[in-house]
This record gives sequence, structure tokens and C-alpha cells, in this order.
Amino acid sequence: MASGSDIGILIVEDEPPIRRLLRNTLGVQNYRVIEAADGREGLSQLAAARPDLILLDLGLPDMDGLDFIRAVRRGSPVPILVLSSRDDEKGKVAALDLGADDYVTKPFGAEELVARIRTALRHRLQAEGVRPAFRSGDLTVDLARRLVTLRGATLHLSPKEYDILAQLVRHAGKVLTHRHLMKEVWGGETEVQYLRVYIRQLRQKIEADPERPRHILTEPGVGYRLTAAQ
Repeated sequence: MASGSDIGILIVEDEPPIRRLLRNTLGVQNYRVIEAADGREGLSQLAAARPDLILLDLGLPDMDGLDFIRAVRRGSPVPILVLSSRDDEKGKVAALDLGADDYVTKPFGAEELVARIRTALRHRLQAEGVRPAFRSGDLTVDLARRLVTLRGATLHLSPKEYDILAQLVRHAGKVLTHRHLMKEVWGGETEVQYLRVYIRQLRQKIEADPERPRHILTEPGVGYRLTAAQ
């Protein structure tokens, strides 16, 4: 996806130095930047400017960042990237479960931030009509045919392994929380350790080196992410 001034990004952040950093970083990429210093202003700008993506700091001065996500998700599918502190695992999980698309941990690098933005924008464009065939490197997943191949050879997955992989494919590039995967695959009636067992089994089948996975990445304390198609 090419960046350009037609793509608007709303920054909801109360600290001026961080807003300035984000404004400069996004300006170099020619994104159109809209700023809000608190949650109420952010919701007002969402309605007025109709941004293509929101960068959200959860620590807002006038409202809880999670309440901001709830308010946005009541009427908009706009991608939300949370700006999170390094030790805020509970906040990350809660934000993702409420509908945030991803998070970037402070302090963050410009390249990582821009890459996450591009992935979130691309994912939203595909969300309403997931391509039946997903390809990333040597891995292909055909959801229409329920067929998984690695370097052209068919892989045989158990039903639960396939269901987990299908969830990751449908949200490729986006981190899925443990709760999301357990709800979608088991109806919520399982334990995280059980999910980890299946992830380990999947990696044994699709990764060249399961100890250094390239496809299914772990987000510590949060969940898993499938590397977006290259």
C-alpha cells in the first residue's frame, strides 16, 4: 500500500513531545496527520475528519483509553493501533480484545511504527473479503479448499491445528490474543497451556526451525501473530 496525503491518521495522545515525534515520523511518509490531546477531542475528530487509522495512547487525561476503543467500535471499523508502555501487558490484551488492531510498545522505532501502520491498513481493506488463498514465503493456506501446503507439499493438520491456523490467516499481520483464539477455536472452554501445545505442534509442521519461527510469532503475555504475506 502506497502512503500518501489521502491517508489520514488520527493521533490521540496527551503528551506534546510524543505527538510531535509522531507528526514528524508520519509526515516523512506523507500521511495526513490529525491530532487530539484527549479522548473527547479524539472522538470529535473521528467524526469530523474520518481518519483511515487511529494511533491511541491508553493513558488519556479525560477518559480511559479502553473506553475510547469501546466508543469507536460502536460505530466504526477504523484500525486502531495502541501506543503502550513496555510493562502494560494487561492493557494490551484488554485493548486487543475490545477491537484494537495492534499495539506498538514505547519507545518505538520509526520503521516498526510505519510497518505496523501499513499492515493494519492492508488488513482492514481485506477484512470484509478475505482472500481464499494466503501465501507467505513457502507457506500457502487455501481457506476455500481447507488445504495447507509447505514448499508445494500438502500438510496434514488436525482439526484444531487447522482452526487455529485459519484464525491466524484471517487476521494475518494482526496479533490475536489468547482469549480470542480460545473463544473462536474452543468456544472459550480451554486453558492457555492447551493452546500453547497446539501452537507448538503447528510450528513443528510449518516452520523450518520451530525454535526460531518465521510464520507464527509469539507476542509475550498477549497472544500470537501470523506474519503477513510477503
